[in-house]
Amino acid sequence: MSLQLFDLTGRRALITGSSQGIGFALARGLADAGAEIVLNGRDTSRLDAAAARLRDGGATVHSLAFDATDAKAVRTAIDGFEAAGTAIDILVNNAGMQYRAPLEDFPADAFERLLQTNVASVFHVGQAVARHMIARGAGKIVNICSVQTALARPGIAPYTATKGAVANLTKGMATDWAQHGLQCNGLAPGYFETPLNQALVDDPDFTAWLAKRTPAGRWGKVEELVGACIFLSSDASSFVNGTTLFVDGGITASL
Repeated sequence: MSLQLFDLTGRRALITGSSQGIGFALARGLADAGAEIVLNGRDTSRLDAAAARLRDGGATVHSLAFDATDAKAVRTAIDGFEAAGTAIDILVNNAGMQYRAPLEDFPADAFERLLQTNVASVFHVGQAVARHMIARGAGKIVNICSVQTALARPGIAPYTATKGAVANLTKGMATDWAQHGLQCNGLAPGYFETPLNQALVDDPDFTAWLAKRTPAGRWGKVEELVGACIFLSSDASSFVNGTTLFVDGGITASL
């Protein structure tokens, strides 16, 4: 009986930035739990390829191409999708980017892109989707944070700032929208093997440092994020709100 709490059958989940990496892994995991999937990205060819892969696995998939940093485009896409009778029950705000440079030399334009991609997109998509969830009195929002929500490393101070902002925006969403039946939480990955981290994965010195720094002693696999995302997307987390769940092999628990 308790396993039914994690069943997503009959739910529809939108995952932003889901043509590859963590977003795609979460989309596939939610599909395996029974959810109908709505993929999002700006590159339609990548979206089509990702959708085909999910359909080959038996999933029901929609593609919704829009720029998550463009408030007008987001509102048009979400409102149009909902107007067609395809309600979004679960939102995973996954779209994000990284840029590495010493803080004293960090380009201003790169800082602005980080703010738009990592923070503004969460606000724009979260607001557009929540308006419909509020009207229905139910909904799940999972914002992808990071181990850098809690920790900093040289060369990524602006990224760290954006992920801290996402965690606090998540608290704000919960504070405003819990009364309307929404659960809004953060999911914070540690260091995972993804295209975003490929340069670090390929760096033997960094990988050796990470193995020593992380109690689990290794990189995470994207599939290891799926269980936490299903929990935050399901009835199992019906009274969980405004929290950030770290999935990091213990790195934030240790010195």
